[in-house]
Amino acid sequence: QVQLRETGGGLVQAGDSLRLSCAASPASGRAFTEYAIAWFRQVPGKAREFVAAISTSRRETLYTDSAKERLSIARDNANSTVDLLMKNLKPDAKADYYCAAGYVGGTRYGRAHLSQEADDYSYWGQGTQVTVSS
Repeated sequence: QVQLRETGGGLVQAGDSLRLSCAASPASGRAFTEYAIAWFRQVPGKAREFVAAISTSRRETLYTDSAKERLSIARDNANSTVDLLMKNLKPDAKADYYCAAGYVGGTRYGRAHLSQEADDYSYWGQGTQVTVSS
């Protein structure tokens, strides 16, 4: 089990950059490096959408095709954090952003490894809201 807490959301102007952070607190006996991490976004009335994912080793990343040139995900395994940098934000980036974790045991073979499917992640933070003004 792991608890996740997102920070960094807020109101920005179109064209600005914003860095979201996810702080993880694994349960006793578990290590942060056993969990694949991803970011999703959700707007009211719609399903959660995949934004970015990173492997436990940090060496592999995956981004949504619609914005991959403007996104950067990174994880700090020593501090159990994952950051999502979003550049050149557009008004349609307005959403609640969620950090998600899926247990993969530190391998590349768990379902959550670079998965774009929300159902593959068992643990979720409460979300942080991003608003982009035009």
